[in-house]
Amino acid sequence: MRKLLRFMKGYRGRALAAPLFKLLEASMELCVPLIVRAIIDRGIHDNDRPFIVKMTLLLILFGVVGYGFALCAQYFAAKVATEFTGRVRYALFDHIQSLSYADTDKLGTATLITRMTSDTNQVQSGVNLFLRLLLRSPFIVFGALIMAFSVDVQGALVFAVIIPLLCLVVFGIMLITIPLYKKVQTRLDAVLSKTREHLAGVRVLRAFCKEKEENEKFRSRHEALTKEQLLVGRISALMNPITYVMINLALLVLIYVGALRVDQGLLTQGSVIALYNYMSQILVELIKMANLIITLTKSIACGNRVQSVFEIPNSMADGTVTEGIEGAPAVEFRNVSFRYAGAAAETVSNISFKLMPGESLGIIGGTGSGKSTVVSLLSRYYDATEGEVLIDGVPVKDWRLTSLRHRIGDVPQKAVLFSGTVRDNLLWGDKNATDEDLRNALRTAQAESFINEKPEGLLAPVTAGGTNFSGGQRQRLTIARALVGSPSILILDDSASALDYATDASLRKAIADIPNHPSRVIVSQRTVSIADCTQILVLDDGVPVGLGTHEELLKTCEEYREIYRSQNDDSENGGAA
Repeated sequence: MRKLLRFMKGYRGRALAAPLFKLLEASMELCVPLIVRAIIDRGIHDNDRPFIVKMTLLLILFGVVGYGFALCAQYFAAKVATEFTGRVRYALFDHIQSLSYADTDKLGTATLITRMTSDTNQVQSGVNLFLRLLLRSPFIVFGALIMAFSVDVQGALVFAVIIPLLCLVVFGIMLITIPLYKKVQTRLDAVLSKTREHLAGVRVLRAFCKEKEENEKFRSRHEALTKEQLLVGRISALMNPITYVMINLALLVLIYVGALRVDQGLLTQGSVIALYNYMSQILVELIKMANLIITLTKSIACGNRVQSVFEIPNSMADGTVTEGIEGAPAVEFRNVSFRYAGAAAETVSNISFKLMPGESLGIIGGTGSGKSTVVSLLSRYYDATEGEVLIDGVPVKDWRLTSLRHRIGDVPQKAVLFSGTVRDNLLWGDKNATDEDLRNALRTAQAESFINEKPEGLLAPVTAGGTNFSGGQRQRLTIARALVGSPSILILDDSASALDYATDASLRKAIADIPNHPSRVIVSQRTVSIADCTQILVLDDGVPVGLGTHEELLKTCEEYREIYRSQNDDSENGGAA
């Protein structure tokens, strides 16, 4: 948590102003019992009405001025807390974006979302209360102790005994609850992960009638979270009643001792009231401090979780190269193998091929054969565990990532659109593209027709995830987005799976006729989609079993022949039916 304080740079003046104004307010509050004592001992005792009026006006003045100090403290504390947390969120988001796929795979999406939202909100609350109360409450407690000794030494001994005992209770409970709050947040991650999984796959759950089973799994995780929350809640809840009991016992002793000393003429009635008020102030402030400690405990646990993300180094170091070697292959794999972190076996093994500029490579194979992994290595979302991947003759590890990604137009397997407009989404490919560039990309991607049908055209709204478009429309829009940037390498990762054969054929022809003739890497389950490629890579359980043209593979690769025959037989049977 301490390491997050680096984001406080530039706010130190305002961060100091908040507790300073709180201390000024507290000073006003500490003077109130002395004024009340003077009213009782002099004004009421001597029936001095002008003095009573004067002291009453002084009390009102102290109240107004103290209120002004409190408002200033609230303003500075809230401003510092929100701006500090904003910096943390921006930096956290930026750091997460810099992490490789392998790094984010280890953490998981659910925990990253929790740390970006719930945890940072808790840190914000902690900073706000820290600036307002952490100095004020101890100042009032020890200030009241000192003022009590100035009123009556013997009566103030009660304060000297009770305050250390109260501090022992407060800090003891804090030390117990800090590790428990960490467990609560971990359980919350698990619940959010299951919730996200259920919401994303709700149609599948209903299709297989798994609602009851998944509800039981969710309930078990939620019950574990509830159990942890109840445990830490019960321990935290002990703080208020214990401190109340201790303070009220101290008040009883104080009143009893005060009464005896008043009866003996050693203490005035106003002094007893002043001591009582100081004890009441201590009670209120310790209750505030108890609640503050609970909030700070949560904030520290959440802040440590946020900091733990910052401490994850990017396992993928950025390169320095911005230009490729002229005449070199656009893409080259040299004996490339890759294994996901924690996996028992390699996902792809010993893959080698060359793709020259303007040529096309088709990748085909069964489900889980490693097709998407190959293109992930090409875009350097992951680093190969063995071998070398080269783009334009330069190893991908040596490329500056921004330069590498600008050369590659990547259309992922899952079509992802973002809320906004069609134009907003297409400009992701090139923020400086003109409307004519966008329409050319839509035309090539076979998306112009359904966009023109919308009254808003390029300004047609897109909901989060593009759910207001069909699957095929989303795929064509993501293809158009990749084409806007005029990439030298275009990756189509099974991105035409939702298109009919006629639209797929028109799309492939339009892409082949693009003026800048990008090299194309096409992942597909359909042999017809890759039959015209310069070369085709056939994968079987991550191992390359064939590389050549469509005609060559039909003669030499049994796996490719089986895929081709099964699809042609299915097509013929479907047509006969």
